[in-house]
Amino acid sequence: MARTRGKDSLGPAKKGQRRYKIVHVFTEGRVTEPEYIEVVRGKPADTGVEVRIANASAPGSQRKPIVLVEAAVRLMREETRAARKAKLDEKLWPEVWCLFDRDEHLQIPAALRLADEAGVRVAFSHPCFELWRLLHHKPVHGRFSGVCGEVVRQLPFAGTPEALKHMRPDELPENSFAQAKKWAQKINAQHPVHVPMDQRDPYTDVYEFVEKGLRVAEY
Repeated sequence: MARTRGKDSLGPAKKGQRRYKIVHVFTEGRVTEPEYIEVVRGKPADTGVEVRIANASAPGSQRKPIVLVEAAVRLMREETRAARKAKLDEKLWPEVWCLFDRDEHLQIPAALRLADEAGVRVAFSHPCFELWRLLHHKPVHGRFSGVCGEVVRQLPFAGTPEALKHMRPDELPENSFAQAKKWAQKINAQHPVHVPMDQRDPYTDVYEFVEKGLRVAEY
């Protein structure tokens, strides 16, 4: 996995140039999540952050949640050392996020625990990221029993499974973020706090990544 090091990884520092906060993102999916980030980033004005997909070229074997988090923790340590060495204002220290789903993955609790201990942020969906996409169009009722295909089936547009991985130009209706967040929070609130994250079906907190990682409050 290619990485940037030192001051170059922290963004421009030449006189007269603005220093942006760097947000590194590891995504489980190769297509959907990066395309979603690209679409959302193209909507608002300057947010003061530069978003980098940290594992854009990673093979499928390197995209399991626990492997994502382990790579994210290593990058977090490197970037923190670089920021400290460069005496960068802590407000501009790089952030590292992971976006992954429940699907049928093992070691989800271990991945979440490792991320929390290392200061890596996680946006988690159960059963899959498509739940967040669906919430931009309709509320969700009942469980999916961990079957992502059932979520995809409810998306309000047709296409082959491969085609549906791609974000459509019209997929995010105007002013849909606030409603999607409201519906997501409603389904999340149905789960008692003692229920482990990997057992909360359905669940998604991608809106926190949008607000806190991408620094986007509406679209």
